[in-house]
Amino acid sequence: PNYSVFDEVRYFTAGYEPMVFEHGGIRFGVLICADVWESQPAIKARQAGAQMLLALNASPFHIEKQAQRYEVVRERVKETGLAMVYVNLVGGQDELVFDGASFVFNAAGTLTQQLAEYEESLGIVELQVAQPLLAEIVPNLSLEPSVYKALCLGLKDYVRKNGFPGVVIGLSGGIDSALTLAIAVDALGAAAVRVVMMPSEFTSDMSLSDAEEMAGIVGVKYSELPIKQLYDLFRQTLAADFDGLPFDATEENLQARIRGMLLMALSNKFGSIVLTTGNKSEMAVGYSTLYGDMAGGFSLLKDVPKTLVYKLAHYRNSISPIIPQRIISRPPSAELRSGQTDQDSLPPYDVLDAIMEAYVEQDCGRQEIIGMGYREQDVNRVLSLIDRNEYKRRQAPIGVRITHRGFGKDRRYPITSKFNFSA
Repeated sequence: PNYSVFDEVRYFTAGYEPMVFEHGGIRFGVLICADVWESQPAIKARQAGAQMLLALNASPFHIEKQAQRYEVVRERVKETGLAMVYVNLVGGQDELVFDGASFVFNAAGTLTQQLAEYEESLGIVELQVAQPLLAEIVPNLSLEPSVYKALCLGLKDYVRKNGFPGVVIGLSGGIDSALTLAIAVDALGAAAVRVVMMPSEFTSDMSLSDAEEMAGIVGVKYSELPIKQLYDLFRQTLAADFDGLPFDATEENLQARIRGMLLMALSNKFGSIVLTTGNKSEMAVGYSTLYGDMAGGFSLLKDVPKTLVYKLAHYRNSISPIIPQRIISRPPSAELRSGQTDQDSLPPYDVLDAIMEAYVEQDCGRQEIIGMGYREQDVNRVLSLIDRNEYKRRQAPIGVRITHRGFGKDRRYPITSKFNFSA
């Protein structure tokens, strides 16, 4: 394949003859990954004498991917009349997570065996030419546990395989950094996680209290590095140039960039990688600061919409309540100016996420999305922000891909363009 996240044409030369071998009196036809998604490779293997199909896969996870695999495998079985053993890779590689969940369909098109998701497993299939014998089927996970495990596996493998001793996270007292902390502790263990609270004059006592409380619950190293003195020094340095100009996003972004510098200093000194905490909704519309809260080495929630962030937080708390309830229930805010909330600048997240999904993942156009019942002004604004902020996303760290189309190698748009959806 040569689309979305797949670049195989750059690295491999395709073969066009069926691969069939015999073992134990049974002739096996071998399919590799994308072969399963087309009819001819399986049909040719059957014509070459295969009595059973083996499909070897490095198939990356996204939401609803296993259902898609079932559908195409069932179709190949129906076309050939042959059982198929579908074997999938487990582990994380950069932004991709391979979820395992290998399975078997018998010649009648019935699922007869499945292994666990997100963990290496060994399964033994007793074979008959007619059909594999019935074996254990590990049930598929529902949405929240599946995504949560994907994020844990993607983070764990990125940190461990690249030799980082641990991670450092800037806490804010908000839900994104809280969920990032929860996943990091579950994936790496508390000893490998350090958190830093960097309050400013706009940070509420509630945020300070909630951040410290959660750090204590999960047992990670917690420290506070107030930024007021640094912030004042920067403003004094710039005072002559900024004389007579009002407070605006410049001063807000300055706070985020000071925090980014402090986190990167800790990363340099101790070797731990900085986890940024922005979510997909924020990345879509540019609600982030270049070289500020985007400064880091891995963006764990980069492909997780804000509405799903809340669902994952509730899910994690259903296992054990490690995220203080006040973090989940309070209105989200960057706390870069007095009285600020996210909805000062953005539509409600349920609206934003629905428009974003329709545009980015479903390839719907402006009029089509308006026809779904969303306000024209909201659609125009969200689409305009998505296209205008490609330059920010291009400079963002990689992060785990969990949706059908994330911002990264599977969505490639030019930075320099003339998109205008407000007309």
